[in-house]
Amino acid sequence: MTQAEPFDLAALLDARGGERYELHARYLNPQLPRMLHTIGFDRYYERAKGPYFYDAEGNEYLDMLAGFGIFALGRHHPAVRAAIEQAMELETADLTRFDCSPLPGLLAEQLIAHAPGLDRVFFGNSGTEAVETALKFARYATGRRRVLYADHAFHGLTAGSLSVNGEAGFRKGFDPLLPDTPIPLGDLDALRKELKKGDVAALIVEPIQGKGVLAPPPGWLAAAQELLHAHKALLICDEVQTGVGRTGTFFAYQAEEGVRPDLVCAAKALSGGYVPIGATLGKSWIFEKVYSSMDRVLVHSASFGSNAQAMAAGLATLHVMRQEGVVENAARVGELLRSRLAALTERYELLAEVRGRGLMIGIEFGRPKSLKLRTGWTALQAARKGLFAQMVVVPLLQRHRILTQVSGDHLEVIKLIPPLIVTEKEVDRFVDAFTEVMDDAHRGSGLMWDFGRTLVKQAVGSR
Repeated sequence: MTQAEPFDLAALLDARGGERYELHARYLNPQLPRMLHTIGFDRYYERAKGPYFYDAEGNEYLDMLAGFGIFALGRHHPAVRAAIEQAMELETADLTRFDCSPLPGLLAEQLIAHAPGLDRVFFGNSGTEAVETALKFARYATGRRRVLYADHAFHGLTAGSLSVNGEAGFRKGFDPLLPDTPIPLGDLDALRKELKKGDVAALIVEPIQGKGVLAPPPGWLAAAQELLHAHKALLICDEVQTGVGRTGTFFAYQAEEGVRPDLVCAAKALSGGYVPIGATLGKSWIFEKVYSSMDRVLVHSASFGSNAQAMAAGLATLHVMRQEGVVENAARVGELLRSRLAALTERYELLAEVRGRGLMIGIEFGRPKSLKLRTGWTALQAARKGLFAQMVVVPLLQRHRILTQVSGDHLEVIKLIPPLIVTEKEVDRFVDAFTEVMDDAHRGSGLMWDFGRTLVKQAVGSR
């Protein structure tokens, strides 16, 4: 019997890493490599650390996307990595199903400490699982079936969370979904009208919408909560992207006085960038209704929920946030970045608005006044809304090695959600690069507009 060769991941990547786009095109989503090739994002990143990527030549790229918010501590934070390695070295009896490991309780205890008014936590594996849990718990606890959600909301892509997704493009072709109802974000009259029907279990809402970086008017969340509770319905805050420090408070809803959600969904940043995790925080009475007897002890569970590596990553992430003042940094650096970008709206007619809170910032572009620029803008809009924002994203990467992306389909908005550890150094680099790109765009000709014409041809050809 021959001795088996040990598995060597580094050797495998060395031998086959160059095939990455071909492998993906053949075995995974065929449109992803096609899209990346089209917009010039088909880079070969070899490693990453903190808020930076590096290619094979050692070129440094600034990450202003953070894996759509996952890498709040940057990539490969040593404290989180050490905690996961220690969890493996301890060889704990993990996921036995018939014991109570201390790690989930310890992480739940720390999360609850950040959310006064909430009492218990369910751990799953992702943001969409956290939302699914909240939807199920709200329906069961209230005995009602209908959940309200906001237009343009994004809550995940599994069947339940897709039912409360406000983007038609994601829903198309997956009907029938659950009987849920959209309302305009910030519209109390629409909320009141639906609640009067008496069948609403809950409203699920992002305190700041990821799509477009849109927030309801000040005071709306508190007023919505009062209306919901008056009609015996629940408030669910989806903090999968906004939570765990992103907006300068631990949860985004905490920026508004008096808001005390019944259920809160968290994920992304809690992972430390290593191990998938989802968490649904809620009030005791809701959990006690769902788990009302020993017969219902496993009525809602997750195979890998509460696993030791995920719990260790979560505990280490919260430890780093306390030790390094990460939430406070997000508030301070985020306001610096937002204010410096907002000041540019007076300089650039294509720049309509800069909004957001903490390190969740939306840069929106709009129709220019001058005829020379308006002609190009109109051509882009006629082909496909969102092409100008893509025209800005591409040179930021290709010329300045800064990774950003548009905030959603058919939106002229770039969303900045960098690691929460970025400093004034990264702010300077981004603002300088963005200024150069906007200077180029306002010339009305050149490489940016040549690329724009290419995007127009592709958009028209795909119809």
